[in-house]
Amino acid sequence: MSAEGQAVGRDVGAKAVGPWPPVLAGLLAAVVGYGSSFAIVLQGLIGVGATPAQAESGLLALGTMMGLAAVVFGLRYRMPVAIAWSTPGAALLAATGVIEGGFAAAVGAFIVAGALVVLAGLWKPLGRAVLAIPAPLANAMLAGVLLSFCIAPVKAVAEVPMMALPVVIGWVVVTRFARLYAAPAAVVIAALMYALAAYGMLPGSATATFQGGWQWPILEWVTPAFSWSAMVSIALPLFLVTMASQNIPGFAVLRANGYEPPSAPLLVGTGISTLIAAPFGGHAVNLAAITAAICAGPDAHPDPKRRYIAAVTSGAAYVAMGILAPFAAGFITASPPILIEAVAGLALLGAFGSSSLAFLNAPRERNAALVTFVTTASGFSVFGIGAAFWGLVAGGIVLALHRLGRQA
Repeated sequence: MSAEGQAVGRDVGAKAVGPWPPVLAGLLAAVVGYGSSFAIVLQGLIGVGATPAQAESGLLALGTMMGLAAVVFGLRYRMPVAIAWSTPGAALLAATGVIEGGFAAAVGAFIVAGALVVLAGLWKPLGRAVLAIPAPLANAMLAGVLLSFCIAPVKAVAEVPMMALPVVIGWVVVTRFARLYAAPAAVVIAALMYALAAYGMLPGSATATFQGGWQWPILEWVTPAFSWSAMVSIALPLFLVTMASQNIPGFAVLRANGYEPPSAPLLVGTGISTLIAAPFGGHAVNLAAITAAICAGPDAHPDPKRRYIAAVTSGAAYVAMGILAPFAAGFITASPPILIEAVAGLALLGAFGSSSLAFLNAPRERNAALVTFVTTASGFSVFGIGAAFWGLVAGGIVLALHRLGRQA
C-alpha cells in the first residue's frame, strides 16, 4: 500500500476508534505509575530522614510537577512524553539511609541532581559523559541498590506471615493474568491486611494507629543544606540512576514507537521540574520508562499523532492524585515497615531482573559489573559516602585494569 493509502487507512481507523482509547491509556498509565511505586517513593524519603509531613509534601510536589510537565510536553511537541518520578532513585535513597545533615542535606542533594540533569541537557559533553558510563556498570549498580528490597517479601513472610502471605499470593496471581496491575493489587491487599489487623481480625495487632484520613494536602518547605558527603552519597548516584534507568530508556521507548523526541528540552524541563519540587521534598522528576510504553504504544491509539492525548491525560491524573498524598503517607507510616518494604520489593522485582540480566549478559564487562553489584549491595559507607558511589568506583577500577590487560 502507498504512503497515501496508509495515511487514509489510519485516519479511517482513528475515526472508528474515537477519542477514548488514549484517554483510558493515560488514566491506566497514571494509576499504574502511582499505585505501583508511591510506597517506594515514601519509603525512600522517610529513609533519608523526612518526617511523615515532609514525605507527604514530597509526594504532592512530585505528582504535581510530573503531571504539569507531561501536560506541557504533550501539548508542546504533540508526542506521548510520559513523565514519572524516579522509582530507582527512591530505592537508592532508602538504601542510603539518613546522612549527616538529615533531610535538609538530602534536599540539597536533590537540587544538585536536578541541576545536573539541566546541565546534561544544555551542555552536550556532560550528556555524552553520562552515556559513556558502561551500561553493565550502571545496571549492576541499580541491581545492587534493588537487591535489599527484592528480598524483603521473603523477610516479611517470615516476620508477619498473616499479613505478608496474602500480599505475595495476590501479587503472584494477578501477575499471571494482568502484570501491569500486580503492584497496585499488592498495595490494595496490604492495605486490607493492615485494616484487618488494626481491628483485631488477624492474630497480633497493628504497630500504629492510622492517621491518614483524607485532608487537603499541604506543601512543606525544607530549607536545603549542602555538604560534600551528600553530593557524593546522594546527588551523583541519584543523577546517574535517573539518567541510566529512567531518561535514557524513556527516550528509547519513544524512538521505538517512531518518535524523535527533542532530548535537550526534555532534559532541561524535567531537571527544572526537579528543582521546583526539591525544596518541598521531591527527589527527582524524569521521563517515564515503563508507563511510557502504555502511552506511546499502538494500544493507546492507531494514529501515532493522537497518542499525545494519553500523556496529557496521565499528567492531569497525576495532578489530581495529589489529593491522595495525605492518605498514602498515613498508610505508609502506620503500617509495619517490613510489610511496606515487601510491597516495594514486589514492585521492583521486574526492574531487578532486567538490570541483572543486562549486566550478566555482558561477558567482557561481567567481572567488573559483579564487583559493582556486590559492593553496592553490601550497603557499606566510607567517609559518609554511600555504597552506590563506591560500587561504581570499584567496578570502574576493575574494568580499567581488565582493558589495560587486554591491550597489553
